[in-house]
Amino acid sequence: PVVSMSVAVILFEGGLSLRIADLRAIGSVVSRLVSMGTVITWVIGASAAHFILGLDRPLAVLLGAIVVVSGPTVIVPLLRQVRPSSRIGSILKWEGIVIDPIGAMLAVLVFEALLAGGSQEAVNLIALGVVKTLVVGGVMGVLGAGVLMVLLMRYWIPDFLQSPFALMLVIVVYITSNLLQPEAGLLAVTVMGIVLANQKAAAVRHIIEFKGNLRVLLISVLFILLGARLEGSDLARVGVGGLVLVGVLVMLARPAAVAVSTLGSSLARRERIFLAAVAPRGIVAAAVASIFALRLTEIGYPQADVLAPLTFLVIIGTVALYGVATLPVALRLGVATPHPQGVLMIGAHPWARAIASALHAQGIRVVLVDTNWASVSAARMAGLSAYYASILSEYVLDEIDLDSIGYLLALVSNDEVNSLAALHFADVFGRAGVYQLPPEDEGKSGMRTLSRHLRGRLLFGRGVTYTDLTERFAAGAIIKITRLTNEFDYDAFRARYGETALPLFRVSETGELVVFTAAHAPTARPGEMLIALVTAGQETALTRSSPVGMGEQGQ
Repeated sequence: PVVSMSVAVILFEGGLSLRIADLRAIGSVVSRLVSMGTVITWVIGASAAHFILGLDRPLAVLLGAIVVVSGPTVIVPLLRQVRPSSRIGSILKWEGIVIDPIGAMLAVLVFEALLAGGSQEAVNLIALGVVKTLVVGGVMGVLGAGVLMVLLMRYWIPDFLQSPFALMLVIVVYITSNLLQPEAGLLAVTVMGIVLANQKAAAVRHIIEFKGNLRVLLISVLFILLGARLEGSDLARVGVGGLVLVGVLVMLARPAAVAVSTLGSSLARRERIFLAAVAPRGIVAAAVASIFALRLTEIGYPQADVLAPLTFLVIIGTVALYGVATLPVALRLGVATPHPQGVLMIGAHPWARAIASALHAQGIRVVLVDTNWASVSAARMAGLSAYYASILSEYVLDEIDLDSIGYLLALVSNDEVNSLAALHFADVFGRAGVYQLPPEDEGKSGMRTLSRHLRGRLLFGRGVTYTDLTERFAAGAIIKITRLTNEFDYDAFRARYGETALPLFRVSETGELVVFTAAHAPTARPGEMLIALVTAGQETALTRSSPVGMGEQGQ
C-alpha cells in the first residue's frame, strides 16, 4: 500500500507539470507515442523476453507490458540536466507522465488475463478493463480536481492545511478509483493533476511546490525499499540474457516506436534521433513488477522469481546508459542547451536597452519584457527582442521561448516587482540564476527592508540601485566592452578607470556569461570580455574598447 500510494502522489505531481497548450504543436506525436509506440515496445519487449530469455509466453507478455513505462521520476531530472528544445522537452515530459498510468493499466490487465487462463476470456477481460479504467479514471480525476478547486476558491481550507489536504484528496481519489476498477487510480490522479495545472480559477502554485519536494523524498525511499527486496544473486541469475533485453529495448524497440510515431510529423531528423535516444525506466516499473512478483510467487507461478530482477536490471541499465549518453548525444545533434547563457531582462527603459545591446553585441540572446509600450517599441527599433507584457503574467512562461535563457535580470524601479519576479522565476532558472537591483533602502533598518529569502541575488554592487544607475546614465556614463589582454589585464583596467568604473559582466572565451553581484568582488582574466559602466569622456582613452551608449550598438 505504501508503494502504491507513493507512486500515485508521484504521478499526480507529474500531471501538475503538464500544460494542455503544449499539445497544440506536439499532440499528434505524443498520442502516437503513448498508443502505437506503447504497442510496438510491448511486442518487441515481450518477444525478446520469450525468445531470448526463455520465459513462457504469458509471463513474457506481462514483462513486456511492465517495461513500456518511463515516468517523471527519471525523465524530469534528465530534462533538467540536458535542457533540450522546448518542443522535444514537452514531448518527452508528456510521454513520460502519461505513459505511466497507461503502462500500469496494461500490466494489470495482462496480469488478470494471465490468471484468467482462456484466450477468449482474456481478450474480453482486457477490452472491458480498458474501457472501465478510462471511464473511472477520467471521471474520478476530474471530480477530484473540481472538489479541490471549489474548496480553494471559497477559501474553506486554511492556508497551512491546503497542501496536506490536497495530498489527502489525491489518496482518496486514488483508492476510490481502485475500488471501482483495479489500477484506475493511477490514471485518475494523473488526470487530476493535469486538470489542476491547466485551470485558471484557483491558485495551486504552493501545492505544486509542496508536491515537488515530496516527490524527491518518495522516489528516494521507494527505490531503497524496492531495491532492498533483491539479492545480488537475483540480478546475477538473469545475467547476460537480461543485458540483451536491455540492448533490445534501447537499440530496437525505442527507435522503432519513435520512427512509427513521428512519421509524417514536422519534427526534424535530429529531433527524431534524440527522441529515439531517450527512454529510461523508473519507479513505476519497479513498483508494478515487485507487486506482481509477490502475487505470482504466492500462487506458485513458475519463473515468477525473475520478474522483479529483470525489471530492475532494465531500470539500472537504461538509467545508466541514458544518463551518461543523452547529454553528449543532445549536444552533438544540436537540440540542447545544458548551460544556457541567454538573459531575460525586466525593463526596456533606456539604460536597460544599453545593457541589453552590450550583451547582444557579444552574441548573448537577450529578451526584454516591459509594460511600457514606448520602451518596448524603442527596444525593437534597436534590434532587440522585446515583449509588451507583465513579467508576472502566464504569457511570459507560455508564449516566450525561454530555451536558451539561463538568467533573469530585474531592472525596474519598483523593488517589490523585482523581488516578485525573482521569486517567480526561481523555479525556472534556479535561485542562482535570478538577479535584481539592490533595493533603494538596502542596508537601512526598518520595516520596508526586503527579507533575504524574498529576493534574488543583488546586482553589480552595494548601493547600485535603480536611482543610482539612472543618475549615472543621465550624467553621460556609457557601457564599455573591453577585451582584456596580458598587457592590459583587469588590474590595469581598474587602474585606468579607478573607482568610477562599475563592472557589470564578463564573457569568457567560450561565451560563458558571468553576472557580477554585490556579494563578490568582480574579477576577469586575460582573453575575457569585460562589460562595464564608465564615466563619460574616458571611452576614447583605450583603443581596444568599444562603447555602447544609450541604445547604441558596439562596434
